[in-house]
Amino acid sequence: MLQITNDITIEDWELTEHFTRASGPGGQNVNKVSTAVELRFEAERSPHLADAVKRRLKRLAGRRWTTEGALVIRVEDTRHQARNREIARERLTELIRKALVTPKRRIPTRPSLGSKKRRLKAKKVRGEVKALRGKVEREE
Repeated sequence: MLQITNDITIEDWELTEHFTRASGPGGQNVNKVSTAVELRFEAERSPHLADAVKRRLKRLAGRRWTTEGALVIRVEDTRHQARNREIARERLTELIRKALVTPKRRIPTRPSLGSKKRRLKAKKVRGEVKALRGKVEREE
């Protein structure tokens, strides 16, 4: 069981862990020990998350979201399987917590009359400066 907040917990049946050999350096150890962890969370089927949270989670997950509606997190940061497992669970918790926060709705506003006048005045001044850049006629 994984505790996300006081209200939300993820049950063990929703999580699947698969251990594989990590890529990269590690000497002889890398060929023998399966330290990399692939944590799979069945988010779409989870009864603990609201639909809005699932939609935000899907958007945040990006390509880690599968077509079956699962969230896959792969961690091979350390040489220790237990630590990689902890990191994967921490990342999942952090991602779900981010999805729980509802974004603030943007209210479109109009520019004030003063800001419009300042903008037009600045444009006029700039135009006058540019108008003075013409060719200089010689007086004889």
